[in-house]
Amino acid sequence: MTDKRRALGLFSGGLDSMLAATVLREQGIEVAGVVFVTPFFGAERARESAAHLGLPLIEQDITEVYYPLLINPPRGFGSQHNPCIDCHILMLREAAALMAAQGFDFLYTGEVLGQRPMSQHRGSLNVVARESGYPELVLRPLSAKLLTPTRPELESWVDRERLLDISGRGRKRQIELASRYGITKYPTPAGGCLLTDPGYATRLKELLTHTSKPSRRDLELLKWGRHFRLPEGAKVVVGRTQKENEAINRLVASGDLVLRVQSYPGPLVLVPGAANLPGMAQAAALAASYSDAPQGQEVSVIGRQEGKIHQLQATSAPKDRFKDWLI
Repeated sequence: MTDKRRALGLFSGGLDSMLAATVLREQGIEVAGVVFVTPFFGAERARESAAHLGLPLIEQDITEVYYPLLINPPRGFGSQHNPCIDCHILMLREAAALMAAQGFDFLYTGEVLGQRPMSQHRGSLNVVARESGYPELVLRPLSAKLLTPTRPELESWVDRERLLDISGRGRKRQIELASRYGITKYPTPAGGCLLTDPGYATRLKELLTHTSKPSRRDLELLKWGRHFRLPEGAKVVVGRTQKENEAINRLVASGDLVLRVQSYPGPLVLVPGAANLPGMAQAAALAASYSDAPQGQEVSVIGRQEGKIHQLQATSAPKDRFKDWLI
């Protein structure tokens, strides 16, 4: 190799993406990572791992272009509401645009053949590379010897013999490589995507039956509290802990109704958007019943909405009374 090549990689911050970057950097490739952000996965882990490697990291929010995958992903969903194959295609397309704009020579990922049954078998890896628009420029250093050679290998930008042949779901070889490369800080394996979480996926599916394009705030709210759909159609979010109360409070927007029980510890209760009088009373009943007020106790509930204060009375009832509203 006479020219120093530049590679841009999908960088989740997991051990596999860290190793892929390191394997290429060991060959003199100038490497950088890109992490894509939506309400379902963030950049925190990638930032920490990139800092540990001294790896330049690009962060890019793709929420707007991600929306169609929530409704009708061409290759379907996984076990929950996770469009894994189409998500990977989208990320590689976005990375390819950055590659072209910023003068990188090829793309790399930390994917391992056979590690994930839906998105990392040979067929799906080929589909993802092809649909990215640059199949000849997508290199998977950890499994490259088991895959069809790419242009970086064929043109000797990288030495194929120094790439790897890892496959399957085991982690032994990756851990050994981490020790060899002096990578001492890396996260435990985890999906990291809320769309694979059964609770979040259920709430998202329900939300999508009421709106085809939820706001960023709506998607963030799904992470917190208990979620209810009132008979008249309003959504109610009830905090479970002080941490959740604080998180929900940070997401309050103009026009929202916020309720709290007086005289007893209890949750912050949020009704996004306007609520009619029956809905307000039902939300107050939830606030009373999930507070520390004894069952059967009538309590005062204060509601605040756009500077107006609503004084409501509600009786603490058994929680199973609301099971048909619970999402």
